[in-house]
Amino acid sequence: MKYSKVYIDALGFELAPVVVSSSELEARLEPLYRTLHMAPGQLQALTGIRERRWWGEGYPLSRGAIAAGKKALRAAGVDASDIGALIYAGVCREQFEPATACRVADGLGVGGNAAIFDLSNACIGVLNGILEVANRIELGQIRAGLVVSCESAREINEITISRMLESCSMPNFATSLATLTGGSGAVAVLLTDGSFSSEKRRRLRGGVTVAAPQHHALCLWGMTPDGNGGYQQTMSTDAVNVMNFGVELGQRTWQAFLPEVGWSVEEVDRVICHQVGSAHQTSILKTLDIPLEKDFTTYEFLGNIGTVSLPITAALADEREVLAPGDKVAFLGIGSGLNCLMLGVDW
Repeated sequence: MKYSKVYIDALGFELAPVVVSSSELEARLEPLYRTLHMAPGQLQALTGIRERRWWGEGYPLSRGAIAAGKKALRAAGVDASDIGALIYAGVCREQFEPATACRVADGLGVGGNAAIFDLSNACIGVLNGILEVANRIELGQIRAGLVVSCESAREINEITISRMLESCSMPNFATSLATLTGGSGAVAVLLTDGSFSSEKRRRLRGGVTVAAPQHHALCLWGMTPDGNGGYQQTMSTDAVNVMNFGVELGQRTWQAFLPEVGWSVEEVDRVICHQVGSAHQTSILKTLDIPLEKDFTTYEFLGNIGTVSLPITAALADEREVLAPGDKVAFLGIGSGLNCLMLGVDW
């Protein structure tokens, strides 16, 4: 897929306020560590994550998405009435219905003829949302669209820690490890046809998506019966195979992505990856032959924020001037399913 008139005009984000260190989580898991004869420090050693952030208890997802959306609109000088599509793309949603996007749209003042809906595709939901908006802009249907997301890891972590203490086993620790990397945050990506600014920066060149749905059972997060007539959230991840098959899928996608956007691997100035942890980062960069210095990471202090991770990392890289005007920037997204989506942006 290729685009000629789609621009990322602004990135807005909201950091969750509660900082939770890996050592704090391990202190809560002390009985499990003692039973398994594990030394403290394993969580950070295995993932590279020293802390992550959570929202306060009961924090509405729409509030974070609205805050991020307002920042993006304000930064670009775009009015809510100019938005032709608003997509909420988080894994976490407030209700089965209506779409969380509706509450966000109301909070932002988006309405009228705008398309307003939720989109869900594990950790690459925001990237999928970008494509949905980009297609509408490229076809001339709308001038501007907003993709928002807000993820919360607090609740599933609390549940997972309780279950890990109920069953102090190594298999349970292994399938729960990925859950403990989870962080919280919100992001908004504003895309336009470039008519709102004379700067004409961050042009979306195009991208490629490749799927391997035979691996759909490797990471599961959902509602399961609690044995008492109710339901409770559960999450389990085969982290080793998610990484192995994810990297293989990433390699195939990268090989299709470069010719699609007209770049060689040497021409790529910067990459922004989905933020999983140190092992995933090392493996994917080595496999794709991308030098470590071309990457920018946030997992060390934000953890894995699902759909928010990649775009909030891009926003922070832009804010810190790591991404410079004219850079060829590749967004490398891999999500449960397995699905891989890579986008190229002329920054």
